[in-house]
Amino acid sequence: MQELFQLVPAAYVVFRRGSQVLLQLRQNTGFMDGHWACAAAGHVEAGESALAAALREASEETGLQVDPLDLLPLSTLHRSSGGQGALAQRVDFFFSATRWKGTARIMEPGKCAAMEWFDLAGLPEPIPEHERYVLENLAAGTLPAIASLGFEDRPLPGP
Repeated sequence: MQELFQLVPAAYVVFRRGSQVLLQLRQNTGFMDGHWACAAAGHVEAGESALAAALREASEETGLQVDPLDLLPLSTLHRSSGGQGALAQRVDFFFSATRWKGTARIMEPGKCAAMEWFDLAGLPEPIPEHERYVLENLAAGTLPAIASLGFEDRPLPGP
């Protein structure tokens, strides 16, 4: 009998202010340190919905409180780093928020070196490839509701 396929789910919140998005500079996490990334993102925990994870991450990482009705689905990205294991394949649920309560601030200074607003037309370097895909397609108005990256039928975009 073939082993069941597994993948790792994560939830992202793209905070938007006009044409700007809120990004954090990752540090001391062991994953993509030194990269600018969505200000709120993290793994979906056991027994937690993607929506609940997005709301939790928004609060934990930025201090912002988002009403669940103000968190809009943006895109779902199924991606692979080329391996067959669960850690090599992921599904990312991207949400958009344009309304929230509070002022964005660094809540986890050990993991976040900076938090800044950037125009979608002038994103900083470097950004994790899958997040760049979402943000650039968002800016261009071409972000699909469901996308895949890193599979043979749809390779990751190259430089």
